Amino acid sequence: MSIFMLGIDHNMAPVDVRAQFAFTRKNTGEALHRLKEEAGICGCIILSTCNRLELWVSTADEEKPDLYQWLCSLKGVQGEQYQKYFTSRENEEAVEHLFYLTSGLKSQILGEDQILTQVKDALSMSRDEFTTDSVLEVLFRMAVTAGKKIKTEVPFSHGNPSVIHQAIRFLEEGGYHVRNKVCMVIGNGEMGKMAAQTLREAGADVTVTIRQYRSGVVSIPVGCSRINYGERMDYLPECDLVVSATASPNYTLTEELFEDVRVERPMILIDLAVPRDIDPEIRKKDNITLYDMDSFRTGETPKELADNLEAAGSIVRAQMNEFFQWLEGRDIVPRIQEIKADAVEDLNLRIEKIFRKTPMEDSDRENLKKAVDTAAGKVVNKLIFGLRDSLNQDAFLECVEGLEKLYEE
Repeated sequence: MSIFMLGIDHNMAPVDVRAQFAFTRKNTGEALHRLKEEAGICGCIILSTCNRLELWVSTADEEKPDLYQWLCSLKGVQGEQYQKYFTSRENEEAVEHLFYLTSGLKSQILGEDQILTQVKDALSMSRDEFTTDSVLEVLFRMAVTAGKKIKTEVPFSHGNPSVIHQAIRFLEEGGYHVRNKVCMVIGNGEMGKMAAQTLREAGADVTVTIRQYRSGVVSIPVGCSRINYGERMDYLPECDLVVSATASPNYTLTEELFEDVRVERPMILIDLAVPRDIDPEIRKKDNITLYDMDSFRTGETPKELADNLEAAGSIVRAQMNEFFQWLEGRDIVPRIQEIKADAVEDLNLRIEKIFRKTPMEDSDRENLKKAVDTAAGKVVNKLIFGLRDSLNQDAFLECVEGLEKLYEE
């Protein structure tokens, strides 16, 4: 069994490139089924977030899928010009990447824990679509376990990190404070709610847009007002800051919509969506400053965050070792069972004559034979698994191969 992943993220590609390969929740399910139907694919999971897209597959050992070509075909992208933005990983390298990613150690904002939920959701969707398998199931579950353990035991001390937190910090460092500012948040999904709540906690006057057909049933963060999505352009001139964070494949704010809108004082627009929510041409308008997901990137690691990285890394490495032990055991157990069966049969042939000459009832002889078989099997198991625990992996596999050769015909 082999594990492969293909990924693109904020470190490798700008938001416009990532947007071409992004998935909505609906088309993720469709893509999973199409990927699972590819020859040699045993299981697959798709992780699609604002900052990254990753395709994960498990295959038979002799299969090596071309995930980039499959993705381009699915998305209708021609040529090889985007391949430079992607990274492919296999087996140990892929496993290590997932563990560090799920633990928040590869995120745009180091230590953030949104990725933990996103990885869990990716696994859950694959389960719902029946496209995962035991290898990817255990891998993702154990990566999530590592992330939870870090979240509990190694709390990153700079608070509740997210893109909106970093955006506010970025603005404050430039002298702009959101307290008492009139803000509108377009979108009331997970990202939108977090943005609205964070702005409200920072002292802003926040209004959230709600789709009209949902306005009577959708909750919004405490302290925020609501308007229908269709009224956003009427309310926009009153705003100092607008955040758009939806899963829509279309722009929520277009250049055309601004043709009849007068922005008479400085306004900040923040686009937290991939694909983009806000038409980049809007930044040419007077009094408009537009930021997107890539605007808040930083190469600096806060000191309080760096102090926790070694402890987090230790947890990750321990959980990774546990997964590799499971994976190795998964492959080796059938071989050990065959060796055990051959050894028990060998013992039976050697003592069969003694059994025949031993005076006892046939039923007692049969019961004794079964007891000997069970005891012999336990002895073989103890010997082989004892070797596994006391030898390094290469030496242990050599021992297993040697035992297998003993019983080759």
